[in-house]
Amino acid sequence: MSNILWKSLVVSPAILGAALLASSTAIAAPSTSQEASSIETSSTTEVSRKPTTLATETKEAQILAQVNRYSNENNTSLNQVTSVSQFSDVQPTDWAFQALQSLVERYGCIAGYPNGTYRGNRALSRYEFAAGLNSCLDRVNELIATATADMVTKQDLATLQRLQEEFSAELATLRGRVDALEGRTAELEANQFSTTTKLKGEAIFAVTDVFGGETGKANRAVFQNRVRLGLETSFTGRDILTTRLAAGNATGFDLRDNANGAIAGSKNSPNPGLNAAGKQTFEVGATSPANSVKIDKLTYEAPIGPARVYLSASGGQHSDYAAVNNPYFFDKTDGGNGALSTFASENPIYRIGGGSGIALNVPFGKAGDSFLKPSSLTLGYLASSANDPSPSNGLFDGNYAALGQLNFNVGNRVALAATYVHGYQKPGTTLFDSGLGGGALVGTAQANTLGVNSATGVASASSSNSYGISAAIKPSNKLSLSGFVSYHDVTGFGANDDKEAWSYGVGLALPDFGKKGNVLGIFGGAQPYSLGATGRETPYQVEGFYKYRVSENVSVTPGVIWMTSPGQNNTSNDAFIGTLRTTFSF
Repeated sequence: MSNILWKSLVVSPAILGAALLASSTAIAAPSTSQEASSIETSSTTEVSRKPTTLATETKEAQILAQVNRYSNENNTSLNQVTSVSQFSDVQPTDWAFQALQSLVERYGCIAGYPNGTYRGNRALSRYEFAAGLNSCLDRVNELIATATADMVTKQDLATLQRLQEEFSAELATLRGRVDALEGRTAELEANQFSTTTKLKGEAIFAVTDVFGGETGKANRAVFQNRVRLGLETSFTGRDILTTRLAAGNATGFDLRDNANGAIAGSKNSPNPGLNAAGKQTFEVGATSPANSVKIDKLTYEAPIGPARVYLSASGGQHSDYAAVNNPYFFDKTDGGNGALSTFASENPIYRIGGGSGIALNVPFGKAGDSFLKPSSLTLGYLASSANDPSPSNGLFDGNYAALGQLNFNVGNRVALAATYVHGYQKPGTTLFDSGLGGGALVGTAQANTLGVNSATGVASASSSNSYGISAAIKPSNKLSLSGFVSYHDVTGFGANDDKEAWSYGVGLALPDFGKKGNVLGIFGGAQPYSLGATGRETPYQVEGFYKYRVSENVSVTPGVIWMTSPGQNNTSNDAFIGTLRTTFSF
């Protein structure tokens, strides 16, 4: 053990004052010492599989942390002094003045704080005394080695030997712990990073009801939930493997027209799952049977040079890797701290396809003072049934969606994105389903019905080409504006089955409204719709919510969703969905 390291353990003046007790009249009894009241052990406690070992390690860690805290109080270091007069709080009238002067001038093993104080009236523990004693032992050995042994009297050596024997256990513990810390530090420096796994979770409780016309009469208030638990593992410090479990029991409302008939594609219609107007984010990922657990996401992200690659084995979505440009409304793909509805959360173009595949984000441009900041190109491919080897499935023969997006940052407060998605959909599937296979997540039945001959009703496969533009503007830290427009051109492989669909929306968010962490948001626009032979009305939707941050991990969000012309039908009354959502996250 080097003298330098042990000198770093020289603690408060009380410790070194104890070291001056080379004369028997100056030695304080250990029983009168008091230990420091505040001990931090988290940084020195070693995790062990054996409980007994853990207890021992924790005790030793407390001892070392106490000494470290005592010697680094107020984030100051101890400085060697050459004269006792350098201490502003030591006076010639003090009872230990002569002993201090002797130790400073004869041995030089007294240190003080940078502000010129000694703090000699503080109590010390046996371990603190041992640290000071060890420093003086090192100083004596140094004097002997440099042929100044005549400065060390036989009486001093005898006293030091007696003290060393008395405190041998404490000295051994200190040396052992510091040796262990040195070895551990060297290992950390050599490896820099070790595999780390973090558990992140989110639980949503939601009380919700729908009002208006026959729709209000056909539904009742419900209490629903969704839980997500994610394991995020990093192997290099820059990559992340996400394994997420999910369970939920949420289900959508039954939308009705004025004649009490089920609106096409809603819950109790002949083809449920086609109409997702008013669908809320916590409904995404609901399991069957209710609250059964499943792995709903398994992805890996890592840098490759300046680019970043995204690999999805299951549950991948385009909004996982592509810039959505909808701050305060979008929350980690249908999370519980953004907008209430799936429509207000993100541009519907990101809901086309999903599942397994790969994506790459490549930055371009140089940082500097130019108006156009560094931007990026995003490319991705996701297949919905990549695990199924049967015909019309697999990585390339089943439903898939390929995305290309250019991302631009203009100044420091404007973000723009131009998006293109080419998709393939098998007969009987929906356009905006994120590849989850449970029906549409946004849009009307007319927009989600694909490859159906309008004359005969025969279904066939189809392909889609979708184009979208999104933008986010933040004029100040208290105001955010965002919006999108998307156009979808669907070509059926049969007859009379081509269609076009549109969607657009704009949102205004006031972050930190009323309290830091709160968000007041208003979003309005047109759900994805297609003006075909049936349903000529544009289905508008307006949402308002206020996220109140109760604490770092809990938020409460009341909100209202207003839908006009549900099902693109002018015979339907407007519907209102009221929700009180509570989100617990950790």
